[in-house]
Amino acid sequence: MKILVMGGAGDMGSRTVEDLALSAGVERVTIGDRNLAASRKLAARLGGSPAEVTALAVDAMDHPGMVEVMADHDVVASALGPFYLFETRLVRAALKAGVDYISICDDWSAAQDTIIRFDEPARAGGRMVISGCGVSPGMSNVAVRYLAGKLDTARRADIYVYMPMDSGEGEAVTQHTLFIFGTVVPVFRGGATIMLPAGSLQRTVDFPRFGPFKVWNIGHGEPVTVPRHLPELEEVNIMLGMGRGTGIVAFLGRLGIFSTPRRIEKFARLLMKVSPPVPEIPPDGAMRIDVAGEKDGKPATRSLCGTGTMRNATGIALSIGARLLAARQLTVEQGGVYGPEGCFNPEEFLRMMAESGIVAYSDLAMRERIN
Repeated sequence: MKILVMGGAGDMGSRTVEDLALSAGVERVTIGDRNLAASRKLAARLGGSPAEVTALAVDAMDHPGMVEVMADHDVVASALGPFYLFETRLVRAALKAGVDYISICDDWSAAQDTIIRFDEPARAGGRMVISGCGVSPGMSNVAVRYLAGKLDTARRADIYVYMPMDSGEGEAVTQHTLFIFGTVVPVFRGGATIMLPAGSLQRTVDFPRFGPFKVWNIGHGEPVTVPRHLPELEEVNIMLGMGRGTGIVAFLGRLGIFSTPRRIEKFARLLMKVSPPVPEIPPDGAMRIDVAGEKDGKPATRSLCGTGTMRNATGIALSIGARLLAARQLTVEQGGVYGPEGCFNPEEFLRMMAESGIVAYSDLAMRERIN
């Protein structure tokens, strides 16, 4: 396997590179990033790994250059955000290069645009495009499919994420956070997509280890791809809480403060300057997924939850997805644009995550492992 990791010197992408470099069957990992110095430093640190790790300066805006670079690989794995700027550009280059593509895309509009623009070309070319294979979206989507399989009929999926504000991520993640609170976003209701202002819905949810936190609806990819692959679902929700201050972010988003990419970039840079120092070891976050429906003729709910850092869980999820894609260990044969829930075996994916230390549990006390 020869895998190009776009944004491979960044916070999420570097974790993917680290995991791929140690994974069986991976021959070469190319760190594709505009920060060549950071890429070379990472490649040097991983110099003794089983896989060859190389650094390459790339410009995601250079379409011909990206096509040339991608063509020398089996899979392109992208951690390059914000995805509302880069996802469709990279997918277009990957299809031109004749290479399969997978990303941690967590912007709903980018996922939607990728499906609309590239599903038919990918199918025609026999290429796989998997959009949103991080922790959320990604592991969350796979978990919904896993839990739905435990019911006779699945009708509703609720995905809840707690991500502390001091999680240690960079400017791209800050831009993404403002984006998902700054627009009208999709929510799946009654078997159809409706658009609501981000931050207009609020719940209090119990998370494993952390207890109750307030969460708000955000613009993520789950309501875009999950109903597409699990059409029996009538409702899909994705809601996020970041602890103290989330309500202020949601309120400013509803006022339109983060309504354009230019405003998002401006406020993200301001926040990076005034935010407190990043802790040396970022704090854990948590995720909880509830799928409700019927089992044996009675109402039933199945749940999955766990804790961990965003960098670790997201980076490893992308690594696992890239390896499964390169090996064509998929549940579909037809090319096209998919969410991970549409093409990966959920038991296999969650088992590989658990082997890498990202364990899912069926109870909030985290005593009952699901695999």
